Amino acid sequence: MPRALGLSSEEAALRLRNVGPNRLPQVRPVPRWRKLLAEMTHFFAIMLWVAAGLAYVAGMPQLAVAIVVVILVNGLFAYIQQERAQRAAARLRELLPAIVSVRRDGRIVKVHTTELVPDDVVVMVAGDRVPADLRLVLAAGCSVDESMLTGESEAVAKVPGDAVLGGTFLVNGEAEGIVTVTGGGTRLAEIAALTGKVEAPPTPLALELQRIVRITATVALGIGVLFFILSLLVGISWRDAFLFAIGVAVALVPEGLLPTVTLSLAVGAQRMAQRNALVRNLEAVETLGSTTFICTDKTGTLTQNRMNAVEVWTPAGLLSIIGAGYGPEAEVTGKGTGEARHLSTAALAASAGRAVLHNGQWIAEGDPMEAAIDALAIRLAGPGNKPDDPEVSHRFAFDPRRLRESAIVGTMLYVKGAPESVIPLCGESGAERALQMVDQMASHGLRVLAVAERSLPGLPGESVKLEEVEAGLTLLGLIGLHDPPRAEVRLALEAAREAGIKVAMVTGDHAFTAAAIARETGLIGSPELVLEGHTLPEDDAVLTALLDRDGVVISRVTPEQKLRVARLLQHRGHVVAMTGDGVNDGPALQQADIGIAMGLSGTDVAREAADLVLLDDDFATIIAAVEQGRATYANIRRFLTYHLTDNVAELTPFVIWALSGGRFPLALSVLQILALDIGTDLLPALALGSEAPSKGTLKRPPERRHLMDRALMFRVFGLLGPVEALFEMTAYTAVLLGAGWRPGAELPVSDVLMAASGAAFTTVVLAQLANAFACRSASTPPWRLGWATNRLLVWAVLAEVGLLLVFLFVGPIAALLGHAPPSPGGLAVALAAIPAVIIADWLYKVVRHRRSKASDPRGAGERGSIHGGPSGGSSHD
Repeated sequence: MPRALGLSSEEAALRLRNVGPNRLPQVRPVPRWRKLLAEMTHFFAIMLWVAAGLAYVAGMPQLAVAIVVVILVNGLFAYIQQERAQRAAARLRELLPAIVSVRRDGRIVKVHTTELVPDDVVVMVAGDRVPADLRLVLAAGCSVDESMLTGESEAVAKVPGDAVLGGTFLVNGEAEGIVTVTGGGTRLAEIAALTGKVEAPPTPLALELQRIVRITATVALGIGVLFFILSLLVGISWRDAFLFAIGVAVALVPEGLLPTVTLSLAVGAQRMAQRNALVRNLEAVETLGSTTFICTDKTGTLTQNRMNAVEVWTPAGLLSIIGAGYGPEAEVTGKGTGEARHLSTAALAASAGRAVLHNGQWIAEGDPMEAAIDALAIRLAGPGNKPDDPEVSHRFAFDPRRLRESAIVGTMLYVKGAPESVIPLCGESGAERALQMVDQMASHGLRVLAVAERSLPGLPGESVKLEEVEAGLTLLGLIGLHDPPRAEVRLALEAAREAGIKVAMVTGDHAFTAAAIARETGLIGSPELVLEGHTLPEDDAVLTALLDRDGVVISRVTPEQKLRVARLLQHRGHVVAMTGDGVNDGPALQQADIGIAMGLSGTDVAREAADLVLLDDDFATIIAAVEQGRATYANIRRFLTYHLTDNVAELTPFVIWALSGGRFPLALSVLQILALDIGTDLLPALALGSEAPSKGTLKRPPERRHLMDRALMFRVFGLLGPVEALFEMTAYTAVLLGAGWRPGAELPVSDVLMAASGAAFTTVVLAQLANAFACRSASTPPWRLGWATNRLLVWAVLAEVGLLLVFLFVGPIAALLGHAPPSPGGLAVALAAIPAVIIADWLYKVVRHRRSKASDPRGAGERGSIHGGPSGGSSHD
């Protein structure tokens, strides 16, 4: 194809004015103030804003201010944690080079990439990024890395007439191409637009918190209305009854729950970071624990993304090469070393990629497959005998129609390519044996190359006809190349299955290669199911039925198909985690419940679209993150149980006051309840949110129950809450009776009421102290777990006791709360609440364990029991 002359400067300027600059469409970012506002106006925060407003109306400005502070501090903390907002579209723009070489006015000039226009002629060399969608007019030894757009792990050879896409880059050779599309019309822009249009679904945690808020708000509103009516019936004025009802409703709102959830997620994110998993979205911490389906990429996630020549066959025998990476160190065993050495040199002549030493580490320069051939030649040459690069006079690039490439060195022609392309060009002698070896190597999951040679009658001239020289070849042998799986992948896959998580491979690579790696890692299911993107059923129901199984392999997928896979699995009820490293993965990562990007090999686009970034690109890190996610879910149930138990004790005095028609005095005030919720209770709740994962965390399927399920509700409202309330009212009544008061009589003097209220307050605090240890597990008593195994909880409980002393004995604070230190009798009852709560919780766990063992003798032990030690204690909370 003749060389294109290019545009004139005047024509280029005119087209630039008509079509606009070559840049991806700008996406207007969300202002920071709106992001911060969103953290303070979500469903839970709105409930607290309403509570603050009602508290202010009811004449409790201190309570209103305290609730507003909780909202602001929590919102600011969440905003700071998640400030690294999605920048996928901005990162996509960075994939385009800043300066490119073009032919203008008959000569090569450099222009900014934004100045490219259709019909410009772009001049590129190896390593250049393609600045727009092009059609090649010249291509010499040209191959293009399209993995960021297609997921294809191998560079694709290009010939004149082929299209190349913006954002890809030249691995080998030189090329010139005519610009066909710029800016928003490129394939890169289509993927950017697709990523921007995809809205991430609400996380399971967000849905559960909304459910808790609805339940809490409904209960608080209902009880508030009930107490308003009861207040009117006992003769309280309309105004006082309304303010009293508001106070009761506000008291039932768990103000401390929101910051506890946020800080618990932050602790989980910190622990994941210590295990090489960087969390970009806090709620992703819990969502990982709910994951039921992982869609993983192949190259770089399951494999090391390092091609390695592991077998060489020549007519003299078979060699096995055991070596890591592209370095010279390797163990070579078998027959035919000399023949293999000649074969590798011949293959090297037809290869452009090289293995190079960079900063003390051997890496691939150019095509990884060709770098692996260079490494093979170095290994076979022996220590210190690195072969010289052949002096190639003519090179014939790989042609997808010929499936081979050739090079002329002196009077020798060397050919390398697909066995089905090269072997038929050789003599029949040994061809049958060679084809048998091809099948044998392929069955091991190797990519097989055939290498052949011939002697030319003389030095070739400038014009060489391939059909004349690529004939009568002598087969030198075969090279088997392998992209080795990561060593830890098989164990990680076994752990995923033991945890009840299905795993599928979703890749843009060849079906054969994908299936081979799936077999080698143990990913593929039985019976085997390997799907290809172009053959996926159009009917969603049919495709969903095929996908919803463990070990399915889906190859040759486009970005739209990967996005479709994620959506169909979500519609099936799965919580989907999707891995990816390329630009093409952005839309699916955004759609998935958990988008997981590679930190080492991934693009900025994938990382910015993801919720989780694997700093080591290791599939096993995903399973470690799932374990921490499940632990975080269990921790949220722990402190939710802890908070709600407290609410039962806080509500009980109001219930008794109402049932007595106002004749029994109130044991607690609204300000005392606030002091309990965001004072003494907060630190133990945060400590419960830092419980480490138990050994049984990955031994059971993902949690599919609500945070507030029947078991939690019974434990709170049927057991722990009533025990606390019983001792609370007993302590209160004991102080009143000790002062001579009898039911129905006039209220005692103020000092007696304040001491009685102090006794009730102390009882709730001490009972919650015991409850904190009880809530560490739903199946194991605290003495089996070890009292000091959660050091944060020990310090939190000590701080809780310190705060209790401050609230009781610091005069201004005690006066504000309306209580005084309890009498000896009241204190004795309060202290008795500690063993009472522990014993009641232990009896509950005994009954629960026996019922669980009777219904499932095999699984009961795995969930932890009252006889288990620290290792089995908190596995089912």
